[in-house]
Amino acid sequence: MAGRTEQGIVADWWRSVDRWFLAAFICLMVGGFVLSFAASPPVAEKIGLEPFHFVKRHAMFLVPSMLVMLGTSMLTARGIRRMSILLLGGSILLMIGALFFGMEVKGARRWIEFGPLTIQPSEFMKPAFVVICAWLFAERARKKEIPGNLFAMMLLIVVCALLVAQPDLGQTMLTAGTWGGLFFMAGLPWIWIILLGGVGVTGFCAAYFVFPHVASRIDRFMTGEGDTFQTDTAREAIMGGSWLGKGPGEGTVKRILPDSHTDFAFSVIAEEFGIVTCMALAAIFCFIVVRGLQVAFAQRDHFARLAISGLVLLFGLQSIINMSVNLQLMPAKGMTLPFISYGGSSMMAIAISAGFILALTRKKAENASQTDELMARTMALYGV
Repeated sequence: MAGRTEQGIVADWWRSVDRWFLAAFICLMVGGFVLSFAASPPVAEKIGLEPFHFVKRHAMFLVPSMLVMLGTSMLTARGIRRMSILLLGGSILLMIGALFFGMEVKGARRWIEFGPLTIQPSEFMKPAFVVICAWLFAERARKKEIPGNLFAMMLLIVVCALLVAQPDLGQTMLTAGTWGGLFFMAGLPWIWIILLGGVGVTGFCAAYFVFPHVASRIDRFMTGEGDTFQTDTAREAIMGGSWLGKGPGEGTVKRILPDSHTDFAFSVIAEEFGIVTCMALAAIFCFIVVRGLQVAFAQRDHFARLAISGLVLLFGLQSIINMSVNLQLMPAKGMTLPFISYGGSSMMAIAISAGFILALTRKKAENASQTDELMARTMALYGV
């Protein structure tokens, strides 16, 4: 541990970082890697790969993700805004490129191949989008003549249009919902709440009638008829695991579910480690969101308050959607569980979000250093 009078970037970072957040994110990262041993080997064997193929790739993504999180957490608020502008611009360009040159999977074009790597640009768009919108809302609150709200709306339209074109309705809902929460916290008038609510309902209805796969999923969820194999099996696995689970390696759901290492990792955890472990996992997600909002509301800087709130809201909504699908409380969607599910782009993007949260919730490093130096001089003066 860095001494109280020790100077330097790492020492200042350690004294100023929110260690509760840091511990929670590291717990999720390590837990996700450990749980990959349970969920991924049967999937790898099923598609003709060696058993620990996805475990090794999970570890390969985990190390750089942790470094990215720690490196990003050392940025200033200005550095975060600059990084977000570059990240958002690059992600939008890659999302446009994916529509024309990306690989097609099940009728969707969401991924771009770079040699052995496959990148999903929309994952990296989300944290940058939240930060830029928070900045625009904050600028509008600071100077009424700045059309920050208008620019944020235009940005939302562009991003949602690209997501719908892929198509990726789950990410569209997640992004729009997070933006709506940000706009609400920025102090929008009630008339805007009514208008945006109407737009959301209209968009949902349009998606139902325009996209057959959306209508099919909603119909299966509402009626229980049709192909509900994955969601039914996932729910049975959760119920079969009971409170303490069947034990590591004893689960059966992972042997028949094609997405047990990604969308339905939560079901594997429930079956093998029990509902108690799932409750502990949900408690960590809840802790991150509640503490994030608590810290955000204590911020004096309007940008930091909105950015922290938006990032933890994004983190929490994605977690809720994934767990709700596993519990058959929502129609099936391709949404990963942060840091737990397998997925390189998702893990790296969530690590960036976590780094942003850690950076924005830090005590001012400069003030901390000056205070420590003054304290050391005062103690030396009195011979302590």
